[in-house]
Amino acid sequence: MTTTLTPVQRSIYLAGPGVFFPDPHAWGQRMTQACQALDLCGLYPLDQYVPDGLAPVAMRHWIAQANYALIRRADAVFADLRAFRSCTEPDSGTAFEVGFAHALGKPVWLWLPDCTPDTRMKDRVPGANGEPPRDADGLFIEDFDAPHNLMLWEAAAGISYGGEVEDALAEMARVLFR
Repeated sequence: MTTTLTPVQRSIYLAGPGVFFPDPHAWGQRMTQACQALDLCGLYPLDQYVPDGLAPVAMRHWIAQANYALIRRADAVFADLRAFRSCTEPDSGTAFEVGFAHALGKPVWLWLPDCTPDTRMKDRVPGANGEPPRDADGLFIEDFDAPHNLMLWEAAAGISYGGEVEDALAEMARVLFR
């Protein structure tokens, strides 16, 4: 199911593990510039500056509240669901943001730069075997013709595979903002 937004609605929350990249600000700038080229306003979490002097717990709370506010403000969410710190699973914070945005009724565009349209979760899990498929620990691997958990997949207003972030954002803009 694809949600079409009106041209007036143009702010996009940019979710993903890019905030952990070696140069997260350069990554955010690349995405926000790609948004600007599409006449969109990219909302990148690290564009907000955490107040100085916060203890770790207060900083954690401040960052979460700031990200919630950005998602509430956004008209759609672009979620980079590349495998992060494992060979199959996305960043858990990004997965949460997908669910949060979906619960708010925001369209969520998934980008899987490390997958193709025919990638399935059972193909990504090391040691997967059998029918139904199980991982090396004997745990079932869901097989719903998707590379990720069905709950993430069902939250998608659209999906881009592979390619560069600029291409995925352009595809999202074409579909959601036509």
